[in-house]
Amino acid sequence: MGVNFYIKIETWHKPDMGEQENVHGLDAEAWKKTEVVHIDIADRTKVGAKDYKPDQDPATFVSKKTNRGPLGPNWKMELQNNTSCPHMCAYKLVTVHFKWLGMQTKMENTIHNQELRLFTNFHRQLFCSLDQWVELSMDDIRLMEEETQKELDKMRADGELKGTIDDDNN
Repeated sequence: MGVNFYIKIETWHKPDMGEQENVHGLDAEAWKKTEVVHIDIADRTKVGAKDYKPDQDPATFVSKKTNRGPLGPNWKMELQNNTSCPHMCAYKLVTVHFKWLGMQTKMENTIHNQELRLFTNFHRQLFCSLDQWVELSMDDIRLMEEETQKELDKMRADGELKGTIDDDNN
């Protein structure tokens, strides 16, 4: 489809609770068209039955190394009031362009919904794996990135197709 289809994901990590508007610096016209979606990783109702994993539930997880968790319904307010606990917000800008007459809106909406699902599940999993990464140094992380890149390259060359299944099509 060439220039008629693309997905672009841009992320800013900021040491706040997600209160910044237009962190990506969009022009006024683009900002008016932007839908802001807040993800609450502790809200079980936002996770489909097929995606739910008890060991990846921030509402039940407690970190042995940091004693963080479980995240209750007011976890954001509690975190904001706890000045000794570091926190950050991942601001994600997802741009989808699918120019195909008759299918554009449906495909763009489907892609946005799947990105929301992916981000929700990933960040829930990330929080619940806190004890595995909280003490890593930047050198440790760079080494992991290199190893992961090699594994991905090998999987692309040799492996079978894998991924997430769309809820609407299974």
